[in-house]
Amino acid sequence: MITGGTGSFGKKFIETVLKKNPDVRRLVVYSRDELKQFDMAQKYTLRDYPQIRFFLGDVRDRDRLRRAMEGIDIVIHAAALKQVPAAEYNPFEVIKTNIIGAQNVIETAIDSGVQKVVALSTDKAAAPINLYGATKLCSDKLFVSANNFRGRHNIKFSVVRYGNVMGSRGSVVPFFMDRRREGVIPITDQRMTRFNITLDEGVDLVLMALTHMWGGEIFVPKIPSYRILELAEAIAPECRKNIVGIRPGEKLHEEMITPTDAMNSIEFERYYVILPSMPLWDVDQFMQAFNGQRCPEGFHYSSGTNKEFLSVDQIRRLIRDHHDPEFTVKDSRQSAPVNRMILKRGPETLDRTRQVKTDELAETAG
Repeated sequence: MITGGTGSFGKKFIETVLKKNPDVRRLVVYSRDELKQFDMAQKYTLRDYPQIRFFLGDVRDRDRLRRAMEGIDIVIHAAALKQVPAAEYNPFEVIKTNIIGAQNVIETAIDSGVQKVVALSTDKAAAPINLYGATKLCSDKLFVSANNFRGRHNIKFSVVRYGNVMGSRGSVVPFFMDRRREGVIPITDQRMTRFNITLDEGVDLVLMALTHMWGGEIFVPKIPSYRILELAEAIAPECRKNIVGIRPGEKLHEEMITPTDAMNSIEFERYYVILPSMPLWDVDQFMQAFNGQRCPEGFHYSSGTNKEFLSVDQIRRLIRDHHDPEFTVKDSRQSAPVNRMILKRGPETLDRTRQVKTDELAETAG
């Protein structure tokens, strides 16, 4: 069962599972969006995919979760409210979904005989400065600590944490591609960097966690970063780039492992693991099983100091491979200038209606 199963991740996860495990006995898509469920049901018909079931429901509703989890072995928890500005304006609504909903999933999974639960997290949960990140950090703590009160139930809980998903709904790539038609790309801050992961990589990380989890880990993939100006250059070199200013609750650089977390983290070939704060198993055996080593003192996994950055050409290839196969850019020998927008009083002031619209559309930039 996957909560939030009609989102970008959920659709890709279901597609991947059906390709790799066509004999899966039952696959429950749990979400509250009836239109998206209807659209998915046209692709995955009951005749061709008898194992798929669509459950309308909210993670806030424990009774509905209990009914949906009957006979389920594995739960992927992807449901969340994710928009940073909306979270600041509607804080308790986000708390009810991201925190209370997470606890509902945990308790229902224990009561229903589920064996494994993997919850999706975000880089914004590391040293959070906005409400969305704070609720996801709380959710992470709930899933990790759930291993302490599972009692005699044979169940494990783990978390996967990663950065911006290229081309997902609400992400910066489709936003920039849409705005290039207007000739202007709004940039929050020209120093900004972000982690980048594709949907395929995100799904592979979850599948890897399901096979490697001992319970209580936070899995963090080794993924590249990009600079926001180079992303804009890759998508729209001919467009003017306007610096509109960083938003409240937004970081210049995202983190996935803070220096404090690093004291309790293990490095493996393709990922890191933040260990549970309460010992649940032998860490030395865990490192030996997967050939890991302790992270060095002072280690900090940030998009700004990452070892790998995507080039403009690499970004373009990723967009074609994972977002739009027909994506092209105009051949431009010289990039358009970067302008800093300064609001002034007087006749030279920008039209306020137009500026508000620009600010609203720029909310996902970075």
